[in-house]
Amino acid sequence: MPDLRLVIFDVDGTLVDSQAEIVASMSMAFATERLPMPERDSVLSIVGLSLTEAFAQLCPDVDQPRRDRLVEAYKDSFVSLRSDGQEIGPLFPGAREVLDLLAGQDETLLAVATGKSRRGLDKVLERHGLTGFFHSEQVADFHPSKPHPSMILTALNETGVAPQNAVMLGDTTFDMDMARAARVKKIGVSWGYHPAANLMPDLLIDAFAELPEAVDRLIG
Repeated sequence: MPDLRLVIFDVDGTLVDSQAEIVASMSMAFATERLPMPERDSVLSIVGLSLTEAFAQLCPDVDQPRRDRLVEAYKDSFVSLRSDGQEIGPLFPGAREVLDLLAGQDETLLAVATGKSRRGLDKVLERHGLTGFFHSEQVADFHPSKPHPSMILTALNETGVAPQNAVMLGDTTFDMDMARAARVKKIGVSWGYHPAANLMPDLLIDAFAELPEAVDRLIG
C-alpha cells in the first residue's frame, strides 16, 4: 500500500476568487474608522496574511487599538456580506471537480491552510458544500501568520503524513515561503493575487485540471 500523501490548499486566490468581497470588506472596515481606503493592489498584496499582520502592513502609522478595531470591523463586514447570500466568492473554474477527484484517491488526504478566521472559513465551506471535506483545517485564529510554517506542520501532525509526501498549493509568496519553511513541495497557481513570476514554486499550474498531474510529479 502506498504511503499517504497530503495536498494542502490555500483558500483566497487559490480555491476561491474572493477578491470582490475582500475589497468590499476592507472598504467597510476603513470607512468605519474614517480612514482612507488603500489602493486595490495594496489590499490584494496582503491576502493570505492574518488580519492583524495585514492591517499592520496596510496602515503601519495607525495605533494598535485602532488596528484591532479594523480587524473586528473587517470580520463583521465579511460575514455580513456572506450572510446576504451573494455569490461574490465563487470557486475557481475546475476546483470542485479536482477536489472530488483527489478526495476519491485512497492514498490522498486534503487539508486547508488559510489566513482566514475559523468563522470565515466555516462560511466558505458551508457556501460551497465543503463542510467536513478536508482532513485538516488550519486557520489564522490558532497560528502565527503566514509565512510561519505552523499551519502546515500542524496539518502534517494531524494527518500523520511525512513532509516529503506533502505539497502546498497557493497563489502568494506567503504560501510558497510557508511551504519552504515546512520543507514540503510547492505548487503555485497563475490565477491568484500575487504575480506568478514572484512565486518561485516547484511547479506552476495555469488551470486546476493540471493539479493532479503536478501532485503526482512532486510527491508520487
